[in-house]
Amino acid sequence: MQVHRLIMSIAALLVLAGCGSQRTQEPPARTPAQVKADILRLLPAKTVDRQGWATDIQAAFAAQNIAPTTQNLCSVLAVTEQESTFQADPTVPGLGKIARDEIDRRAAKAHIPGLLVSGALQVRSPNGKSYSDRLNAARSEKELSAIFDDFIGMVPMGQTLFAGFNPVHTGGPMQVSIDFAEQQAKGYPYPVDGSIRREVFTRRGGMYFGIAHLLGYPASYPQPLYRFADFNAGWYASRNAAFQNAVSRASGIPLVLDGDLVRYDSIMPGTTEKAVRTLGKQLDMRNPTIRDQLEEGNTLAFEHSKLYQRVFELAEQAEGRPLPRAVLPGIVLQSPKITRKLTTAWFAKRVDERYQRCMARAD
Repeated sequence: MQVHRLIMSIAALLVLAGCGSQRTQEPPARTPAQVKADILRLLPAKTVDRQGWATDIQAAFAAQNIAPTTQNLCSVLAVTEQESTFQADPTVPGLGKIARDEIDRRAAKAHIPGLLVSGALQVRSPNGKSYSDRLNAARSEKELSAIFDDFIGMVPMGQTLFAGFNPVHTGGPMQVSIDFAEQQAKGYPYPVDGSIRREVFTRRGGMYFGIAHLLGYPASYPQPLYRFADFNAGWYASRNAAFQNAVSRASGIPLVLDGDLVRYDSIMPGTTEKAVRTLGKQLDMRNPTIRDQLEEGNTLAFEHSKLYQRVFELAEQAEGRPLPRAVLPGIVLQSPKITRKLTTAWFAKRVDERYQRCMARAD
């Protein structure tokens, strides 16, 4: 009888092992040609140079070892359509005036006299036109960025007076941050044409760094909507906004749900850190430990910290119900290019609408 039970137990374990191996079995890898075919099928019908887009997108996924699932492909296509309607270097209406206003604003902030700025902009550039005329005629961010880099290098004291004043901070078909691209330059698979800044304005570079920003970090979100918000507001902004909501519920202190947990530019606590400190005794955590764990807010590991888990426990006890682990950040978008009131939530929802249409094309 004991032998029979032993045999039955072993048989059951073998069945379970077989089921487990079936559940975790990886799907067969697709060839680059198969991935390109999927991208071509999913691209919006009016996209120009579909083969070129498919080639650069497939290459970016492969170079970064990101799975080209239908969900991931549609996420990338949705962001690109929202940001540029599949233009590698989209035009911006009134860009010249936007740029001049931004230069004047930055000059005033740095206490550089307006007459000095105007005089510098009247210097003739190598093509015979003044930099002021070239700025007024600029139609795309790539063109504007190149003019400004040329300007800094050519005008008297340009590097001293105007270094860091380039008003173009995002670019390319996914409008990715140039600072982000420069930080992620290691492993970039193409020859660099002068600088990473220039590469961002190309289709291949813009897609590579845009895909890195959208999909190049682990997240436990229940749906892509929150990655779309993070693309606009920063990695883990949606997760951190949900944490701020929990802090507010547990402490009774209203907080702006912007995803910013600490002031990295100061040792002084920000509003979220101050609110968490009021829970110190209930959390059984001292202020330095709270600070240390809040600084993990730009990583996935924060979700496994004592601080994160205890705050949600306190908040859910106070509310008597589960609280969401992802919330769209309440951020009003600020940019010289934006002429009406827009928010991160608006951006994420618009991208999600495009994503849903893409997923419908996949069916």
